Amino acid sequence: MNFRADINALRAVAVSFVVLYHFDILGFGNGFVGVDIFFVISGYLMTAIICADPSSFDYRSFLASRLRRVFPALLVLG
Repeated sequence: MNFRADINALRAVAVSFVVLYHFDILGFGNGFVGVDIFFVISGYLMTAIICADPSSFDYRSFLASRLRRVFPALLVLG
C-alpha cells in the first residue's frame, strides 16, 4: 500500500483534537471525536489491505505485528 498524505493529514487532525481536549482548549470539549476519526481511518486502511488480496491476508501475522508495535509502549506505560 502506498503512502497516503491525505490519510496522514486526517490522523494529524484526529490526534490534534484529542491533545487540545486534554489541554482544556475552549471549543475542543469533545476529544472523543478525534478517537472516533482515528478508529475509522484504521478500519478503512485494514479493509483496504484485506480487500486488495484476501487470500494473502494472515490474521496471525497481523496480530503479531500489532503486538510488536504496541507492546513496548504498554511496558513503558503499564
